Amino acid sequence: MAADDAELTPRQIVAELDKYIIGQKAAKKAVAIALRNRLRRRKLPAELADEIAPKNILMIGPTGVGKTEIARRLAKLTSSPFLKIEASKFTEVGYVGRDVESMIRDLVRIAIDMVKAEKFEEVQAKAAANAEEKLLDLLLPVKRREPGTAEPDPDHFQDTREKLRKQLREGYFEERTVEVEVKDKPTTPFEIISNGGVEEIGIQIQEIIPGFLGGKTKRRKFKVKEAREILLEDEQKRLVDMDQVSRLAIERVEHGGIIFLDEVDKIAGREAGRGPEVSREGVQRDLLPIIEGTTVHTRSGLVRTDHILFIGAGAFHVSKPSDLIPELQGRFPIRVELTSLDKGDFVRILTEPANALITQYEALLATEGVRVRYTPDAIDEIAETAEKVNQEAENIGARRLHTVMEKVMEDISFEAPGIAAKDIVIDRDYVRGQLKDIMEDQDLRRFIL
Repeated sequence: MAADDAELTPRQIVAELDKYIIGQKAAKKAVAIALRNRLRRRKLPAELADEIAPKNILMIGPTGVGKTEIARRLAKLTSSPFLKIEASKFTEVGYVGRDVESMIRDLVRIAIDMVKAEKFEEVQAKAAANAEEKLLDLLLPVKRREPGTAEPDPDHFQDTREKLRKQLREGYFEERTVEVEVKDKPTTPFEIISNGGVEEIGIQIQEIIPGFLGGKTKRRKFKVKEAREILLEDEQKRLVDMDQVSRLAIERVEHGGIIFLDEVDKIAGREAGRGPEVSREGVQRDLLPIIEGTTVHTRSGLVRTDHILFIGAGAFHVSKPSDLIPELQGRFPIRVELTSLDKGDFVRILTEPANALITQYEALLATEGVRVRYTPDAIDEIAETAEKVNQEAENIGARRLHTVMEKVMEDISFEAPGIAAKDIVIDRDYVRGQLKDIMEDQDLRRFIL
């Protein structure tokens, strides 16, 4: 958790979520409390903190009402490693334990990328300076003194190097070719293996036989602008302690990781016998130790899952939470129901959030020099259309606004680069004109919207 976010109160967390998500106060309140409890737990003595398990949350509600967005924004707010995965995917590959454990490995990889990016940023200035020195070495190599010749003047060499540095910074050599030593990429089948125990086998082989999975170096020609990036990345890797990155990443996963387990309703089922129901119960039982708390082997080390926050979600149209096995039900003690969205919600979604759709389209077209303004009745018409289509077809919540808006803006987006009128007002009549054919043809409406 970032230091500036660590003291956020539940009210402040909800206020931050309100900037991006309309409504769903119960769900926001639940995740805000869960987040605050993480902070409270860190302030406890270690022996007591270890005994306090996270209060996992089960979000119940139709698609497109904000379940994923609440969890994603919560993780972003606190700089927490976040992974979204569909529980139903585990049924596709069977219910062996390593399939379920792969989500922890994925979360660790995400955390490593986060920590590595932070550490790279810390050494950016020094790495850039080192990369520049190496580029200068390539552009102005030190000449060996031939026998019987005079010692080269170091002051003259340094003056020449500084002049070259100035020209390099001004972009004079961007297209010049230099030779850079780079590592070969691995070409073995292990390159494409990333999950389960086989990943660990690949790493062990690489340690035993250096270069077997890559690591040999060779000299290749690049333009200076490309070589700069390669050298910068090499310097960043050299300056950053990757063992420390792995340790910090694992710590961040263990104490701040969030896994959003979607489509939990699709694995609900406890009937005896053969067939899909048995598979569903098998997946639930494999998930159980991960959510209860276990230790998972990853390429970066052992990871305890005891304090990872799990947020389950599902529509539960056919099944219900009580169809989950009792042990798994007990691991999601907080239940929140998210409500369906209506026309009023759609109007607010279009206009109020920091990333509102209207704002996005205005910004995109502004890059073409086109100023677009939506009248209140146009926004009302878009919201009403989205609500109507959701009622008549499958209800996909706020996602319907994306399809409606795309159809409304299709012609303007296409013509924007050469459009003569740089100030465009979109009103109710324009919206209706764009959607007229689709709204009159029910089959076409189902296909396009």
